[in-house]
Amino acid sequence: MDDVGEREKAIPTNLRLLLLLEEIARVGAPMTPTAANEVLGLPKPTVHRLFHRLEQEGFLQRDIDGRSYSAGQRLRKLSVNVLSSSRLRTVRLAVLNALTEDVGETCNVAMPDRDGMVYLDRVETKWPLRIQLPVGTTVPFHCTASGKMYLSTLPPRMLGKYLSSAALEPQTSRTLTDPDALHRAIEEVRKRDYSTDDEEFMEGMVAVAVPIWDDQRRLMSTLSIHAPTQRVSIGDLEAHLDRLRSAAADLSEIVLR
Repeated sequence: MDDVGEREKAIPTNLRLLLLLEEIARVGAPMTPTAANEVLGLPKPTVHRLFHRLEQEGFLQRDIDGRSYSAGQRLRKLSVNVLSSSRLRTVRLAVLNALTEDVGETCNVAMPDRDGMVYLDRVETKWPLRIQLPVGTTVPFHCTASGKMYLSTLPPRMLGKYLSSAALEPQTSRTLTDPDALHRAIEEVRKRDYSTDDEEFMEGMVAVAVPIWDDQRRLMSTLSIHAPTQRVSIGDLEAHLDRLRSAAADLSEIVLR
């Protein structure tokens, strides 16, 4: 039996799809069957068949170049459901509750999806005046603290594609709708490792976000504080950055351990 046959035999049939999904998740960027097979070492027809099946079932979707594949809707939903499991959520909410108690404002965890950031968890402030954005809400990338934090972690080529093709709709008079201006703002986020929303998404609301990293220092989700301008300023929220980063590190550890 040749080397290819030996490798194919070494990977049980019922593990091949899982190992392929694991590799795509590990890389965290659109991937071709050829690149995936450099790790899996399966016969070329087998790898293409696996990609085709996962695409058919909605776990993968073909990228704009027609050759690469990235996570499809079902795989993204699977990742959210894993992160929302009762055990993880119980501990995550404990961290968020403690953070909200310390800073006195609403805190939330958001994850990037295809069309924006999705609120995964949220703990409200005790103040009667607060902004209602429930779990499951999707907010834009370009005008939110969590969204700009995510954009700052994209490779330059992918960020360039986003800026040249996304509809940067104005949400308020402060929304950055010029691609060059937004690019400059995102580069500033990249340098300082946190992001702000100065009434860009909603009039009368300010926010600060920090990244929650995975074990390869890729953005897994974001942790944010937001509050009405009647009560706080951007500077007031930035004063909580050390506490926010400490909580983000705790949340990262919860998922990875």
